[in-house]
Amino acid sequence: MHDAVRASLPELEEWLPWAIGYDRSVAQRFVRDSASAWNDARAFDFAIRLHEEPDFHVGNISVWPTSPANRVGEIGYWIRSDLTGDGIATEVTARTIQIGFEELHYHKIVLRIAVGNERSDRIAKRLGFTFEGTLRDEVEVGGTWIDHTTWSLLESEWPEVRDTLQSDGVLL
Repeated sequence: MHDAVRASLPELEEWLPWAIGYDRSVAQRFVRDSASAWNDARAFDFAIRLHEEPDFHVGNISVWPTSPANRVGEIGYWIRSDLTGDGIATEVTARTIQIGFEELHYHKIVLRIAVGNERSDRIAKRLGFTFEGTLRDEVEVGGTWIDHTTWSLLESEWPEVRDTLQSDGVLL
């Protein structure tokens, strides 16, 4: 994971607060905290790997409850920069949506995307999410406040989206 982050740091620093000042201890803390969060059902973090190169770290994707009482969850991800544009994020996000609806029984799944991150906007659209609006000054990254768009997909929409993604070969 550390090598993948280091290879992508200039791009990650643009969108993600944890990338600012990143070093190996940040990765170690994430792995330790991830195991604890998984055990407590606070977040479910997954490493993204290639079938043909299972030791090669491509990125991470997580799903976590943001409103357990209302069965709302959120997904966040990052992909190493040299592999963006290959459909990996779309594929792993589709699978994580499936986990969210079919295993975690969420009613609604949300994506929050930094304004200007057009690749992630395209993924949200491709996966059938509905644009809900813009959250102003949502996250501080490197001393600058950035807006985020928010997108959602409802459990009632999932069967049709799932069938389309399966037909298109995005979801097995």
